[in-house]
Amino acid sequence: MSTTQHTLGATHAHPALSASEQEVVDAYHTLYYTKRLWERTTWMGAACLKSPHDVWVYQEILFETRPTLVIETGTAWGGSAHFLGTVLDAMQAADKAYDPRVVTIDTVTRPTEIDHPRVKKIKASSIIPETIESVRGMIGEHDRVMIILDSLHNRDHVLAELQAYGPMVTPGCYAIVEDSNINGHPVHTDYAPDQGPGPFEAVTDYLATTDRFEIDRAREKLFMTLNPRGYLRCTK
Repeated sequence: MSTTQHTLGATHAHPALSASEQEVVDAYHTLYYTKRLWERTTWMGAACLKSPHDVWVYQEILFETRPTLVIETGTAWGGSAHFLGTVLDAMQAADKAYDPRVVTIDTVTRPTEIDHPRVKKIKASSIIPETIESVRGMIGEHDRVMIILDSLHNRDHVLAELQAYGPMVTPGCYAIVEDSNINGHPVHTDYAPDQGPGPFEAVTDYLATTDRFEIDRAREKLFMTLNPRGYLRCTK
C-alpha cells in the first residue's frame, strides 16, 4: 500500500471523493449525528455509542492485528467493551492459544453495564498516574497492545491520554482516537465539556511530537466515520 505525506503525519490512501460526493457524506454524517442515532446503537442490549461503520472496522482491525490487550478509555454503558470481548471470543474459538483481554476505564460505573469474562473494569480517571501505572503493569513482554480513546473529548484530556497510553501501543497495532468529528470535522457537539478543540486537534498536537504513528485513512473506507484521521497505526 502506498503512503503519502499529510500535515498530520504519514497517511495511507483512502477512497477519493469528489467535492459533491463529500458533501453528500458530510450531510449524512451531520444528520446521523444531530439525530443522535449513535446514542441508540446497542451491542447485545448494551448501549455502544458508536457508528456501525466504525465498529465494523474495529473487528477488521482486531482480526488483522490480533492484539492481546485492548485498552479502552470511556466505558460508558459497557456496550463497546462487550463488543470487543465478543469479537475476541470468536477469534479465540478459532485459535485456542490466543487469549486476548480488554481493560476498560471510566470514572463511574452504571447499573446497566454488562459484564464479560474477558473484560476488566477500572473505575478511575484515565489520566491519573495510579491508573496509568496500573495499566502499564498489565502489559507482558510479548503482549500486542491496542488502545481506543473515548472518554472526555476536549483536546487537553485526549492529548494527555495519547501521551500516557500511546507509548504502550506495539508496532503494527492501532491507537484509535474516537469522536474526532466534533469541533467542525464536520459536526459540533452540544455537550459543553467537549466543545472547542477536541480529539482531532489532539491528534494534530500528538503527531507533532512522535514519529511512531501514521494516520491510516484506509480505515475510513466506508466514507462516514466518527473518527476522521483518528485511526493511528503504530509503525515503530
